[in-house]
Amino acid sequence: MFDWVNLETVAVVLSIAYLVLAMKENSLCWYCAFFSTAIYVVIFGDVSLYMESGLNVYYMAMAIYGWYQWQRGGSDNEGIALSVWTAKQHLIAMAVIILATLISGYLLSATTEARLPYIDSFTTWASILTTVMVARKVLENWLYWIVIDSVSIFLYLDRELYQTAAMFTLYLVLATLGYFAWRKRYAEQNPNFTSANSI
Repeated sequence: MFDWVNLETVAVVLSIAYLVLAMKENSLCWYCAFFSTAIYVVIFGDVSLYMESGLNVYYMAMAIYGWYQWQRGGSDNEGIALSVWTAKQHLIAMAVIILATLISGYLLSATTEARLPYIDSFTTWASILTTVMVARKVLENWLYWIVIDSVSIFLYLDRELYQTAAMFTLYLVLATLGYFAWRKRYAEQNPNFTSANSI
């Protein structure tokens, strides 16, 4: 296995910068996302986390989409505003994640030497959906990331990607802070917003 430690360090720094900038709703976050995920495409492929590697190809495309939505999206083409999902939307999202996880987890376990195929599949499919939520500025994306990051820590420790596991531990803290920061801004923009309006 190739020694990716130095390159992983660059990816970790860019990934943390992405999250911090996203918390501030700064569109520069998408530049950091694009370059960090490009690095992780190669790293994850090298350690046989194929779903994670494929996920990062998707992240690269979503970095472009997210930048466009935050800069040019919305009815006035000046960037989309924060929003919340209904309980029905969350139930549909969770059902899709579970079904996709079961299908790809089975296929990976039956046809490849992938490590922890069901866990790898869960973090991948949940991340795919949650990244769309970030690009669309859905408040609850941060709650989804808390779950995803927790599971990912175990996955990366198993593959001896210690810097990435440490980064995801930091992500847990930042995702929590991000949720409350976005929630506060959403409440300021929507005076009728209450805890009953969001999970």
